[in-house]
Amino acid sequence: MLPDVTSQAGRSELERAIELVRSVTETDPVRRAAAVRRLLPPELATVALTQDGLRAAARTKFGDLAGRLLFTTEGLEQATRIEVADHRAARFARAGLGSVLDLCCGLGSDALAFARAGLRVSGIERDPVTAALAVANTAGQPVRISTGSAERSGWREAESVFLDPARRTAHGRTFDPAAYSPSFEFVTEVLLGARHAAAKIGPGIDHALIPAGVEAEWVSFDGGVKEAALWSAGFATGGVRRRATVLPAGRQLTDADAGEPRVGPVGSYLYEPDGAVIRAGLVQQLAALLPGGCRIFEQLAYLSADGPAAGLAGLARGFRVLDVLPYSVKRLRTELARRQVGIVEIKKRGVDVDPAVLRRELKPAGPNSITVLLARVGDRRLAVLADPLGR
Repeated sequence: MLPDVTSQAGRSELERAIELVRSVTETDPVRRAAAVRRLLPPELATVALTQDGLRAAARTKFGDLAGRLLFTTEGLEQATRIEVADHRAARFARAGLGSVLDLCCGLGSDALAFARAGLRVSGIERDPVTAALAVANTAGQPVRISTGSAERSGWREAESVFLDPARRTAHGRTFDPAAYSPSFEFVTEVLLGARHAAAKIGPGIDHALIPAGVEAEWVSFDGGVKEAALWSAGFATGGVRRRATVLPAGRQLTDADAGEPRVGPVGSYLYEPDGAVIRAGLVQQLAALLPGGCRIFEQLAYLSADGPAAGLAGLARGFRVLDVLPYSVKRLRTELARRQVGIVEIKKRGVDVDPAVLRRELKPAGPNSITVLLARVGDRRLAVLADPLGR
């Protein structure tokens, strides 16, 4: 019989089992599992082993908090990284809201972020097992979890609403909004029908699907785009429709910022925008922050600058340009050999090249390192040799 993790006694029993798993020093997974099953009832051993493994995997998203939460594999995959969840919850708090209805609350990680921001949370989760884990994860917090349907939750009566639709099918993760559950149509209904509502969606969302009057925000953490969020009219600021946020720096760009679609040659410096800036379509707004900033090609997200730019705080990665060559494996190999380059970072935009294969073909050898940025500019393919700024 498995423990009821929603009760204090059941949770304590499972935690003791997980602690026992952690005390087993055997490193071979099969032998380790066998050792645990000699110490615990079979079902409890399986659950404890699974939770110990999921907690270890969750540390990248949750840090030390992972050791106090319970997970499912799918729930962990969809759960929001703690810094991103706190960033989102802070916007609810800044709007002066006191409570939020968290639809499709999953394991409760977003509910915990709202609670940390000072909001009271009512969570709805359709899967009973996941809901039970959410109850356990949010114990002691101003959070109430119920099992039920998002569509029949009475969301119109809530002070504010957060919605995180499932983005998985029987075949795995989906990037198609038409396959969301609840449907993207329901997401749109909530965003347009509630004054204060937000929805977490996949960062590949087509701009054409964003409803009129709704702001779309793309959020990255440490250079990786984590999600997009759609914000209803109640959160509107200055007519912004598109926003890019880079964490942990907290720097933002919006379509209300100045920007001109200038194009020019590769200058003394080259900048690669953060993925959130690119996804939000704010490359020209970023160019306006660079001295003499412009695109090197109107369809390419590489920006040229006359000098180094200060204060970008994660919005872009900068490089000092050493040379610009017509792209050719033979010529590039010769140039790297001349410079005694043994470590080469390869980046590309618009060029159909496998960096791993190219690196082997270049046969780098020597004490120096360099970055090669490959770019298609019209019908030309360029290889820009550069040093990363701040290295």
